[in-house]
Amino acid sequence: MTTAEKRSAGRHRRSLNRRRAVLGGAVAAGLTGAALLATSLTGTASAAAGWPTPGGSQAVSKTIEVSGTYDGGLKRHYGSGDLGGDGQEEGQDPIFKLKDGAVLKNVVIGSPAADGVHCSGTCTLQNVWWEDVGEDAATFKGTSSGATYTVTGGGARKADDKVFQFNGAGKLNISGFQVSDFGKLVRSCGNCSTQYKRTISVSDVDVTAPGKSLVGINTNYGDTATLKSIRIHGDSSKKIKPCVRYTGNDNGDEPVETGSGPDGTYCRYSASDISYN
Repeated sequence: MTTAEKRSAGRHRRSLNRRRAVLGGAVAAGLTGAALLATSLTGTASAAAGWPTPGGSQAVSKTIEVSGTYDGGLKRHYGSGDLGGDGQEEGQDPIFKLKDGAVLKNVVIGSPAADGVHCSGTCTLQNVWWEDVGEDAATFKGTSSGATYTVTGGGARKADDKVFQFNGAGKLNISGFQVSDFGKLVRSCGNCSTQYKRTISVSDVDVTAPGKSLVGINTNYGDTATLKSIRIHGDSSKKIKPCVRYTGNDNGDEPVETGSGPDGTYCRYSASDISYN
């Protein structure tokens, strides 16, 4: 090996050691999932907790319909014209409408956000970020009991009410996500005209107060919620309820809250699954 090659190899070893040290510190600090991935890509633990910097902006005046895969390249998409609303009015159109089996990835949804994303059936939301949630961040509307909605990575903030609205049937899996300043992370529809049994799994998620609840389910329709590796920040008084149980209905009335906390049947988690920092 020449002298130049030895120097290059030495620099590579030092760079690799620094990367390993950073990742080791991130793991020791409790960073996992999307946060750990961000650390490995940037090489700095401080960047792991941050949001991505959008690579440009795109105004959306008409709902973008997606079949197959839409990769936004982390460009900010925001509503304009008829999609320029950012309030809580029901019935708004979404920025994206995903057909059954579609994938939406690497997208930043800015403000105004209208009604975010609608999934007509099975869908995947990968590394999608909502900077300022409008009516809802995403609504899952499939009617098949076999529909699976997957949210992996990404995050949402500034949701006056719900982040994810689960109106349809099937299973919703959320992992590696982060949420802050919100009302509810997930709500199984409490008074839709057509009701279903809904299965919800939330794991490896970072939650930052203020917030009201993580999951709301309807026990009378057989809903279940499984929580694992939930990290709640800035809520030393434990005001955020991890799982809330309701009696839902199909006539439009306000659903009745019947309890909260783990019960082994509907709200499936233990105290060790929730940590407070």
